[in-house]
Amino acid sequence: MNLRTVLIMTLRIIGSFLLLILIYFITAFTLSYIPVNSNFVSCKENSVEIYIKTNGVHTDLVLPIKNDNKDWSINVNPSKTKSGNLEVKFAAFGWGDKGFYLETPTWADLKFSTVFRALFNLGSSAMHVTFYERIRESESCIKICISKDCYKKICRYIETSFVCDEKGNYCQIPNACYGVDDLFYEAKGSYSLFQTCNTWANNGLKAGNLKACLWTPFDKGIFHLYK
Repeated sequence: MNLRTVLIMTLRIIGSFLLLILIYFITAFTLSYIPVNSNFVSCKENSVEIYIKTNGVHTDLVLPIKNDNKDWSINVNPSKTKSGNLEVKFAAFGWGDKGFYLETPTWADLKFSTVFRALFNLGSSAMHVTFYERIRESESCIKICISKDCYKKICRYIETSFVCDEKGNYCQIPNACYGVDDLFYEAKGSYSLFQTCNTWANNGLKAGNLKACLWTPFDKGIFHLYK
């Protein structure tokens, strides 16, 4: 095999890889802007207030820590955080790759091996739960008023994402947190190019019969629907 043949094969491989990336982003953009449950209307009476929250990359589903429908503190107890703050009113749930979560507390800690394992379905997942005393609405934190029935469906969706022990308790990951008001738990499923943290959040909205994207790996499509 001469040098010219090797060069041609290399260029073809690179070209094919770039083409796949282009197809992925075009597909993601297109499907992100195709809504499902587009007839959803905010509930004005007997509603439950939830939020979708993004850090610019990752979407959390933010729910009341306790109401007549669900007491999350039984399974994700804020007393187990470093602050032990029991005055919290909301719990933000974010599903993602366990390795990425625990090995990359800041972007400066990002490693190629971590990204590779996450993108190609080679690792396990975790649920990040962050507690808040109050939530402020903004472009990156949007309130959605939903019916109790929709809320119960979203709760069931989140519940089934946790790994439980023999007693039905969520499996907390020891000594894992970013700050004083968050915890990590073992979760079901594996992260990949096609099942990202935003795909998980989007599927949660679908489960509750709320407006959602047909499919999206990014947060932008979700938030576009609620502007």
